[in-house]
Amino acid sequence: MKKFIVTILSYAFLMPSIMAQPEIGRVFQRADTVGLYEKLELSLNMEAEYVNPFDPEEVDVVAAFVSPSGETWKVPAFYDGSRRGGFIIRFSPVETGKWSYTVSVRDKNGEASGETRTFTAVPSDHHGPIGIASNGRYLEHADGSPWYGVGLWYNGNTDPAVLDELEEHGVNFISRLIAPLETWATGMGRYDQGACSQIDELLEELEKRDMKLALNFWFHSFLSETVWGGGNIAWDRHPYRLVCDAKDFFSSEEAWKYQEKLYRYMIARWGYSRSLAIWFVVDEVNGTDGWVSGDSIGAARWAGKVHDYFKAHDPWQHLTTGTRSGGIREWWDRGYAIFDLAGREIYEAQGFPINTTGRIDQDHTHPLAYSYRNYHGEVKKLWNGYEKPALIPETGWDHTFYEMSMPGYQAQFHNAMWVCLASGTAMSPFWWSYSRALNDNVVTDQLLSIRRFTERIPFSELTGPAPLEAGTPGGDAYAMGSDRLIFGWAVNADTDMSGKNITIQGIRDGKYRLRLYHTWRGRFLDEEGRRGPEHETILTAADNALNFQVPVLKIEDGHARYIGQDVAFLLLPVD
Repeated sequence: MKKFIVTILSYAFLMPSIMAQPEIGRVFQRADTVGLYEKLELSLNMEAEYVNPFDPEEVDVVAAFVSPSGETWKVPAFYDGSRRGGFIIRFSPVETGKWSYTVSVRDKNGEASGETRTFTAVPSDHHGPIGIASNGRYLEHADGSPWYGVGLWYNGNTDPAVLDELEEHGVNFISRLIAPLETWATGMGRYDQGACSQIDELLEELEKRDMKLALNFWFHSFLSETVWGGGNIAWDRHPYRLVCDAKDFFSSEEAWKYQEKLYRYMIARWGYSRSLAIWFVVDEVNGTDGWVSGDSIGAARWAGKVHDYFKAHDPWQHLTTGTRSGGIREWWDRGYAIFDLAGREIYEAQGFPINTTGRIDQDHTHPLAYSYRNYHGEVKKLWNGYEKPALIPETGWDHTFYEMSMPGYQAQFHNAMWVCLASGTAMSPFWWSYSRALNDNVVTDQLLSIRRFTERIPFSELTGPAPLEAGTPGGDAYAMGSDRLIFGWAVNADTDMSGKNITIQGIRDGKYRLRLYHTWRGRFLDEEGRRGPEHETILTAADNALNFQVPVLKIEDGHARYIGQDVAFLLLPVD
């Protein structure tokens, strides 16, 4: 910053030909070693000429990291107004061994590079960021270990106590929206450093807990001037209105120039983090003027440009997703095809089959049955239509048959999680949104229950995962098959599953070990006081089908062993 002040004064006295070249002074590296997937942060002492330190067209600072295997990673610096010197580089190694790096700077007067320096990446307990498994349907860490997301939307402040509570309840990811980083106070092309610091802090807290973040950076209301009304309109808070109308946001070349710089800044500041799981590009694209009054096809082209930018410039290749809103007619084929993750929202009262009489006894189908069948149907469409991981990235809230204070609401949430798992999603439904109102019904041990179950399934290692045909008299059953195991869920909303038969078809003949899971208690039945091979249930599949019965109520030492309205199961081939 000192240099640019001097340079401004020098215009009156010096010819441009004798302007000084930029210079890399000192690079402050905090440690010579860094753990695998941990943050290496560099602070720069640098001379360059610029007015806007956020604009790479004025001052472009990049570090080229070379891995022990010879791969080059180019990572831009970002400007942090709260830090001495301002420019920071963040990097996380994905390979152990000796790395080297060189920092370069370019301004209008020329280019310069600093000395090549080194650090050593050492093993750590971390598994790395999330990517798509080789089976194309599930997710895994960078080191290949399986990962299944269990979580919800959390749009509150970074409160360590709340994050502790979520972690204790089994949550391993949160989804969060952010307001535009460009504000009327910062102006276009400059970024709110207070808001950026909050995301820094959130990622650091999530890293401590081995939790992940889906970061939504274009929430529909900030791109809406007329659509849906009320709190869904926030375009007036957005300085992009200085360069385009809301309806032209997706097509405006001027707006895109600013977006490219914004995305570069986001990658530079947060791309390093192993806790950043998803670039959640746009939430409810049809809630924007660019969709409604502009061009919905153009909105999809814009989504493709954003996705392509992150694929081309994010060295860690974090995954992308984006959504259309959750009504039954709001299917976004182009979006599901574009992003890494096919994310379909669902809000059941917005056109889906639902009990509209207000009385359960006057409808031929129980409201809970309508609910889980709705989820299954939408996940099935994603599974069949797109060869990629399927998600339900927004759902719940009060668009349901039940209000949040009712037991049926908790049961609906419970069923949604289990039916989505058994239908093939790669993460649990993103319930909207953590708050005091939802705490008793959503943030309960049922999140921990499904987390315990999914930790037994090596999702990323499954070869040929696919839905199987399953059934149970009077209820519904869903199952996923693979070479390693079969998992599923069966439910009877009208009574319960005790004593009911479950049939799985389309499986390989042979012997299977059955493990039944009490979804509300969060325990496998054979782990509740009964251990050892003498208590294992071995079943035989013949003619590509298998049948088993859920046990009825038993009293053991004064304790009831009871399966209620639903049960999950694992079937493991016996060698």
